[in-house]
Amino acid sequence: MNTPSTPTHFIRNIIEEDNRTGKWNGRVETRFPPEPNGYLHIGHAKSICLNFGLALEYNGACHLRFDDTNPEKEAQEYVDAIIESVRWLGFDWKEHLYHASDYFDQLYEFAEYLIAQGKAYIDSQTADEIRELRGTLTEPGTNSPYRDRPAAENLDLFRRMRAGEFPDGAHVLRARIDMASPNINLRDPILYRIRHIRHQRTGDKWCIYPMYDYTHCISDALERITHSLCTLEFEDHRPLYDWILDQLSEKVPCHPQQIEFARLNLTYSVMSKRKLIELVENKLVEGWDDPRMNTLAGLRRRGYTPQSIRLFAERIGISKADSWIDMTILEDCLRENLNEHAQRRIAVLDPLLLVIDNFTDDQKEACYAPNHPKKPELGTRELLLTKRLYIERDDFMEKPEKGFFRLTPGAEVRLRYAYIVKCTHVVKDDQGKILEIHCTYDPAPDYYPIADDEQFALDLLLEEKVLIVQGSGFNWSQPDHFRIVFLPNSDDLTEAIGRIAQFLDRYHARHGH
Repeated sequence: MNTPSTPTHFIRNIIEEDNRTGKWNGRVETRFPPEPNGYLHIGHAKSICLNFGLALEYNGACHLRFDDTNPEKEAQEYVDAIIESVRWLGFDWKEHLYHASDYFDQLYEFAEYLIAQGKAYIDSQTADEIRELRGTLTEPGTNSPYRDRPAAENLDLFRRMRAGEFPDGAHVLRARIDMASPNINLRDPILYRIRHIRHQRTGDKWCIYPMYDYTHCISDALERITHSLCTLEFEDHRPLYDWILDQLSEKVPCHPQQIEFARLNLTYSVMSKRKLIELVENKLVEGWDDPRMNTLAGLRRRGYTPQSIRLFAERIGISKADSWIDMTILEDCLRENLNEHAQRRIAVLDPLLLVIDNFTDDQKEACYAPNHPKKPELGTRELLLTKRLYIERDDFMEKPEKGFFRLTPGAEVRLRYAYIVKCTHVVKDDQGKILEIHCTYDPAPDYYPIADDEQFALDLLLEEKVLIVQGSGFNWSQPDHFRIVFLPNSDDLTEAIGRIAQFLDRYHARHGH
């Protein structure tokens, strides 16, 4: 139930009203229906959090259903990746894992029923001919010359299509609705097409496959979904959703309500699955989980936590109006989550060797740093102070500018969690680049360098925006206007991620964590 502290939105209001009137007898069942033709991206996370979140809030259920009606572009790899990403976000569909292919037999049966009722027919035109007669947004379409075929002939052709007698594209099954409808989606849409291609789950059983608009409304009904939530681009498809279920009212157990909401538009991000596939197939990135990609797998490798993404989905809210969300909001959610929960560790990104001359070669002293500055209950960790240390190169300046208070020749600074050191001299190469800083220390215990025998090679990229989209005649809402520009050396991040894991494994093994 909605509480005063829960931010409301129009979908919650619809559910509240349905529960008040007893429309679904208090039942709330939603679904997340991805196509297994790519990895999920940050835009999908908004839908996942909405559908699973509402089901949890109202003690209902959310189904994970794969819309696997286009085997030419689908693969088990994508199914596995989607399952992993939804689980990583923290959601559980329990026993409600489905595939549209689970319903292929029923979908075919319902198609025969529509043919027998005169609500569907076999069209033998080519794809170009169908497109030409469909009309435009301002002009009505024209009836197909095959629209008035007798039901018996249509049924015979449909069964022969299933039997594999015809090549791809020879016939399609179309709904008989209204070629003059102002909604182009109601101008006798295609329900089935011939595709002689093996399906990842059903094998060679089928050579005709149902279209998405026909499949997903029937799948919703068979699963007794109450609220079918989808993005605004499907708003014009809702009349077709309702028409199909109205024709099958005697065959399906319920008629779910389709509700549309605005999709996520995120700056500096590519949300077009087609564009993401191009990046992967053209090997412009390492793969779907490349940290420069805004796929959930890529964000995970970049260091995003599931909690931060769920917080982001909650913070941006749900509305009917399209808008653009700045990437910094997502980054702020990560920063907020990490600041609260992440234990602190130290890394030197541009190392400069610091030698403590009055330390012996084998001298080691233990210093202790808190794991979290505001959570003493998380304890401390041991850091070794040795003769040879690494500090950030920009923490030293041989000729300091005004206002520079870090290490300089002759000056003293305190190493965090350790001692005060004083720079005595520097060692340079032939080009004048500083190779070493030599210091002495004053034994009295804060900035902590990394001891030479505690350090591991680690390549990191500090990035403002890893992936930038821009173009001439720039328009965020038109993916074809984009060209993708990677920041110089942004692929270093890929190397860094793998080596971070190695570093942490070695660190924890050494310290018994």
